[in-house]
Amino acid sequence: MAPTSTDAANGSNHSNETKGKTITCKAAVAYGPGEPLVVEEIHVHPPQKMEVRIKILYTSICHTDLSGWQGESEPQRAFPRIFGHEASGIVESVGEGVSDMKEKDHVVVIFNGECGECVYCTCEKTNMCERFGVNPMKKEMCDGTSRFSTKDGKAIFHFMNTSTFTEYTVVDSACVVKINPEYRLSLKNLTLLSCGVSTGIGAAWNTANVHAGSSVAVFGLGAVGLAVAEGARARGASKIIGVDINSDKFITARDMGITDFLNPTDEDRPIYERIREITGGGADYSFECTGNLNVLRDAFLSVHEGWGLTVLLGIHASPKLLPIHPMELFDGRRIEGSVFGGFKGKSQLPNLATECMQGVIKLDNFITHELPFEEINKAFDLLIAGKSLRCLLHL
Repeated sequence: MAPTSTDAANGSNHSNETKGKTITCKAAVAYGPGEPLVVEEIHVHPPQKMEVRIKILYTSICHTDLSGWQGESEPQRAFPRIFGHEASGIVESVGEGVSDMKEKDHVVVIFNGECGECVYCTCEKTNMCERFGVNPMKKEMCDGTSRFSTKDGKAIFHFMNTSTFTEYTVVDSACVVKINPEYRLSLKNLTLLSCGVSTGIGAAWNTANVHAGSSVAVFGLGAVGLAVAEGARARGASKIIGVDINSDKFITARDMGITDFLNPTDEDRPIYERIREITGGGADYSFECTGNLNVLRDAFLSVHEGWGLTVLLGIHASPKLLPIHPMELFDGRRIEGSVFGGFKGKSQLPNLATECMQGVIKLDNFITHELPFEEINKAFDLLIAGKSLRCLLHL
């Protein structure tokens, strides 16, 4: 029988009993676009060279999981598949060559890996990785095979370097971050650093480098947008304007750094004009977190001429082009994309975890719901209805 989450949390995950063996455990398998996930027993095979098998303790759902499950991008479709890319857990076993972690280490997984050796990893200007960077088209491990299979032997595809909607997963060691053992009791909150919160905070800190006294406009107040607000608040921004068509979000947003709230549906003129008015010419920084081209244009036009920076965070369907005329860039406004907030996951995320534990960033407010893993379809419904920031699933 597979070890329980309680056993794993106490560090007794019986890895000696399962090491090198195929594990049978529960997973939420997607068999087609938009079809309810099926919670069933699957086989999880041992980690191969430079891979890690992890007992997942907590996982949460992001809009990227939602769009992948719904099959919004046809070229990226691959079924059956195990989605999920935000999770924390305990190392069950490691494959040949893994030296930076061991059995029973507490870890979080990351979709944007860091090998530490390629031309990108050795460049301080980027957090890309040649082999293990985010790749939505990737559906298998590096050797072209899957570590998951149904009980009748059919392969199940991987997702975003991680696949966390399962009691056990296998990932490349470049996509696993070891967490300080002192923080193991806070592993539930640190799950959020796998994607959304790190993406938003890093966009404010690393990509934009928000400065004290600056003005910020955040378009889209989901988990990523509110993480931007938290990051801007921590950096001392004096005005943080939240823009969303759901006015019910303002109560939560105010507790997470938003100082002003605008609902475009309540305005009788373009939202960027209102932001220019509020900020005296335009915000110093704007962040687009919706994946909507019209919103992206509003975000771009809301920043100040001469120095304003727009950071693109929303995932946009292909094929789409920027809604900006090249000549508009001569006004001094800039636009830049940000992946995983510019963080190099393995080398920089442990420092972010420390700052979170010290209270620089408040993680508690992001977890709005908690459910047992078996109710994962309900968690998807909450996200679709806009009722949750992060619904944490307990395995």
